[in-house]
Amino acid sequence: MFAIELNQRQEKILQIVKNNGPITGEKIAERLNLTRATLRPDLAILTMAGYLDARPRVGYFYTGKSSTQLLSASIRKFQVKDFQSIPSVINEDISVYDAICAMFLEDVGTLFVINKNSELVGVCSRKDLLRASMGGQDIHSVPVHIIMSRMPNISVVTPDDLLIYAANLLIEKQIDSLPVVRKKGSSYEVTGRITKTTITRAFVALIEDE
Repeated sequence: MFAIELNQRQEKILQIVKNNGPITGEKIAERLNLTRATLRPDLAILTMAGYLDARPRVGYFYTGKSSTQLLSASIRKFQVKDFQSIPSVINEDISVYDAICAMFLEDVGTLFVINKNSELVGVCSRKDLLRASMGGQDIHSVPVHIIMSRMPNISVVTPDDLLIYAANLLIEKQIDSLPVVRKKGSSYEVTGRITKTTITRAFVALIEDE
């Protein structure tokens, strides 16, 4: 269900259905002095976009939803699994220096930290690494688990969560990235990531799919 820019004839169809619905396609065609076949593509677009609904032997009726409401309904259907990207993962025993190198080489703002069993144990952000670098510590010898944010104080999402939920978490926690996880006993396995860029990409995809 997508919000679209309507042409003049589609606007006229909407107005006719608003004022006279439920109304059949034949009656709409008569009011516009057109054939039913000519109107069929317009009616299909308006129905698929959610402006109109249709019932057999009854006709078309206006849903009462604005473009903004239709756009909102589309966004609320997006799931994390449809937009998640590949996570950047490091081992908890590597040095802060190596973590900085990994962040630079992978061009990411957040690294997800795992233990030897591939379980999520922490998150390392740009701020964490910058703080460690400026703190006078030997970043070549200090392991990343010393300076990372630890479980369970980490927000996570699952592939089946709604993307709007992930977006709200990013805003609420004031963070740049969320790990997408799968339950692994009492812990989590990292399967993806959702970032602020992901949310932007979702909006772009929505507009391009009009």
